[in-house]
Amino acid sequence: MTAAERREQLIEIARTVFAERGFDGASVEEIAARAEVSKPVVYEHFGGKEGLYAVVVDREVRHLLDMMREALTEGSPRVLLERAASALLDYVEQSSDGFRILVRDSPLGSATGSYVSIMSDIASRVEGILVDEFKRRGFDAKAAPMYAQMLVGMVGLTGQWWLDTRKPAKEVVAAHLVNLAWNGLAGLEAKPVLHSGR
Repeated sequence: MTAAERREQLIEIARTVFAERGFDGASVEEIAARAEVSKPVVYEHFGGKEGLYAVVVDREVRHLLDMMREALTEGSPRVLLERAASALLDYVEQSSDGFRILVRDSPLGSATGSYVSIMSDIASRVEGILVDEFKRRGFDAKAAPMYAQMLVGMVGLTGQWWLDTRKPAKEVVAAHLVNLAWNGLAGLEAKPVLHSGR
């Protein structure tokens, strides 16, 4: 195995271990044992558990942020909301271990952490959409930042819940999420569907 291949192997194994045990529960010994290498090999590549964890988290952050940014490129406000909800659920489905790592060690509600940083970035993008929508409807645009946080928080917590339940289907969860966010409790549709064709 080349040094680059060994590095990738260690990152993948560490990703699994961090997802299963969290940062505090994971050990260099276990990662090395699963990779069938000695502990010094892990230290040689990453300097220790902290360095390896930083690489794993950085990759997950970039992956999720790329998916969310791609989802929030164009469309009507409702379609953008649908795409954001669907993109987060896509990430949960495709990268469950990565999502577990991000939410376990930086829970929603804390002031710092990679997941919180991503959600904050998304809220900033949603805020711009809401400002325009509020102005169009004659609402006070100063309230848009608060509503952006509410929407993103709702999507983020729903993603955490769906990570373990996986029922109902992703599209159904996204449709109901958008139904609540878009229509509010007073205007819920009886059988919501996504309008973006997903």
